[in-house]
Amino acid sequence: MEPPKTPFWVWGLLVAAVCGVSSAGALFQHVDTVPPLLRASWRLQLTSLVLAPFFVYQWRQQNHSIKVRMFERKTVLIILASGTALALHFGSWVASLDATSLTHSLLFVTAHPLIIIVGMGLLAAFFVGHRQPNRLEVLGALVGFSGAAITLLDQGHQQGGHTVTIWGDALAFFGAIFVVGYIISGRVLREWMPIFLYAFPVTLFASLLLIPASWAFEPEFSSLGIIGWTDAEYFPWFLALALIAGLLGHTGLNTCLRYISPLVISTSVTLEPLLGSLIGWAFFGSGVPGQWTWFGGPILVVGVLLVIYGGIDSDNTNNETHPPTGEE
Repeated sequence: MEPPKTPFWVWGLLVAAVCGVSSAGALFQHVDTVPPLLRASWRLQLTSLVLAPFFVYQWRQQNHSIKVRMFERKTVLIILASGTALALHFGSWVASLDATSLTHSLLFVTAHPLIIIVGMGLLAAFFVGHRQPNRLEVLGALVGFSGAAITLLDQGHQQGGHTVTIWGDALAFFGAIFVVGYIISGRVLREWMPIFLYAFPVTLFASLLLIPASWAFEPEFSSLGIIGWTDAEYFPWFLALALIAGLLGHTGLNTCLRYISPLVISTSVTLEPLLGSLIGWAFFGSGVPGQWTWFGGPILVVGVLLVIYGGIDSDNTNNETHPPTGEE
């Protein structure tokens, strides 16, 4: 018996979701009058409000055993760890958007598959029982890091109103490192926990963590306030971040996972640097990348694709499955 065909609407949702995810960088960069940590907190606060009714709905549908398991010590600790990783991811990534070009920020923050391969290699070297990266994954990591190094040759290039800097690229790369913690936590909990029961508390906790961080490090905090996103000047942009990038983008991708293979979705998400740059150029005047970014960026993306394909191949060999995307 042949497997059922993917409904046509799912492909439309996939296109919309990838575009939604890709819009986040340009939207964040557009409201750069708000300091980065507070900007990240506002985005996650509003996303939490959007997720809340879905959380309540899913909570009411669960049986008693799932509800009890939600409050187990291990579950709570993983949720807190995931929220901390998400806060660090958003804090460093949004800061990178102020310190480098939009294209560079998107290229480096989406390089987390390369970091996972490095981590896998270290774990396999020091701990028995951990899978070593296969040849395709190692090749992908080498190709990806080579592409990243080439893009750094554009240091000092002006793209729109932003200048490419190593510090800004490093912040985006830190964002990629921190999101790995969120991915790992999600893989553990999502084996039994519905999507909104996971996404809401993690997102809410991350938003709350960023508030004292902004108070401590950003002088503008006192004038803008904890929920300054309610101001008419900022509300439309942060609502767009919550609905387009958050709900449509990331929740849409998770919905597509029910109908489309993880390989297709993971491959689609690698278009984020290209689509995000196009959105920034078309709607916000973010400018055109430098020549070395045009050369090194595609090499970096090819490296990420090789890692994804290598990972899917190993999963099929070991009869394992893993979700492909990182953010909420």
